[in-house]
Amino acid sequence: MTSGILGIQILGILFGLFFIYYTFLLRKRHELTIREYSFWVVSWTLFIILTLFPGILKPLIKPAGFARTMDFFIVVGFMFMIASIFYTYLVVRKNQKRIEDIVRKVAFEKK
Repeated sequence: MTSGILGIQILGILFGLFFIYYTFLLRKRHELTIREYSFWVVSWTLFIILTLFPGILKPLIKPAGFARTMDFFIVVGFMFMIASIFYTYLVVRKNQKRIEDIVRKVAFEKK
């Protein structure tokens, strides 16, 4: 294994930097609170650090049974995607219920 930065690492760094910038723009437009902004900037910075130095995770990866750090990232990525989709579904379902309740209420008031 070479000690230089790999192509996937460059892609990961660019990805992290883009989202730090995007988070900054959202904060500038007052779409994020300072707390949300801080959380996301720290998260993206941590992502960049882990992209640059994946060896940091070796003590966690080997005991968990993963052969490579990339395998770990793939599994965690899928878990995060599934959890995000499930959470989004729940939020949409909750909003759908609220809208149905409001429409019913308005419909009964107009009679």
